[in-house]
Amino acid sequence: MDIRKIIHIDMDAFYASIEQRDFPELRGKPVAVGRAVPRGVVAAASYEARQYGVHSAMPSVVAQRKCPQLIFRPHRFAVYEAVSQQIRSIFREYTDLVEPLSLDEAYLDVTANKKNMLSATHIAMEIRERIRAETRLTASAGISYNKLLAKIASDMKKPDGLFVIEPHQAIDLLKQLAVGKIHGIGKVTGEKLRQSGINTGGDLQALSLDTMIRMFGKQGIFFYDAVRGIDRRPVEPEWIRKSVSVENTFEQDLTSRFAVITELYRLEKRLFAEMERIERVARTVTLKVRFNDFLTLTRSRTVHPPVDTYQALQTVSRSLLNEVPTEGKGIRLLGIGLSNLKDLHCTEPQQLELELNW
Repeated sequence: MDIRKIIHIDMDAFYASIEQRDFPELRGKPVAVGRAVPRGVVAAASYEARQYGVHSAMPSVVAQRKCPQLIFRPHRFAVYEAVSQQIRSIFREYTDLVEPLSLDEAYLDVTANKKNMLSATHIAMEIRERIRAETRLTASAGISYNKLLAKIASDMKKPDGLFVIEPHQAIDLLKQLAVGKIHGIGKVTGEKLRQSGINTGGDLQALSLDTMIRMFGKQGIFFYDAVRGIDRRPVEPEWIRKSVSVENTFEQDLTSRFAVITELYRLEKRLFAEMERIERVARTVTLKVRFNDFLTLTRSRTVHPPVDTYQALQTVSRSLLNEVPTEGKGIRLLGIGLSNLKDLHCTEPQQLELELNW
């Protein structure tokens, strides 16, 4: 197996750190990006807030209960995106093989790099110093010979740390790792494994490939390789967005048809503005409705020609809404998603009509 040099850069509490950077009075205090409303959700938490158990995706009311002195800040996504682009421009001074995972993390393949530096560790150190100097933010870095291990490594010394997993260290390190730390094993799967007495990578290493496939299906092949330090996935710089969605959780339930249509209109406008920004059209539209008893219904439709105008999106989304029985129920959340995306400028093949002379 070819040995590559992969770096995973992960910004430390990115959104919250930007708020603390731009507003000095927040430094050293527990900060959450989000809304302090009954149905708000924490988008990001500073490390001071994490000490109280506050984390992203946590309901705001729970976060406030855990940390009464928590300071909520409204999100400023335009600012976060601008800082993210600034950081990515630093990455590209070292390599064109940059695969963004989100605004605050990315993989870099520096096996062959623009500065002809031999040490991936030195590159990571230099990048972290550049980020600190140019953005006044900190980043953690993981370095290894594949993406899986580089991502694991970046978590080892957070925040503001650097960790290297060399080839000869991988198997033993994975053996000690909790199953929840292995890429692809989420909370539900991790809990099932723990209930079966499988707690560590070492426990997974003891399972045969057939057993892994029986437990996980095709993904079992990836897990079988992963716990042995094998990950053949390349760093893919041309990240193509496969879906886009918007949703809103309401402070008060929607109980009238007029209120539902009004909120759906706002979501449609937001969603289509994003589609115009990324210059894509969509073949599949999905509507998501969550009621006040937490019952969640989704309806999807794949259309031809693809959705390429606001009117087309509105027509499909309203049709999907008519398929959802909403009478007499309070609606807690509405969402619309578009998937099966195509390039706006990529014309689909047309069926030619030929005039036949008999």
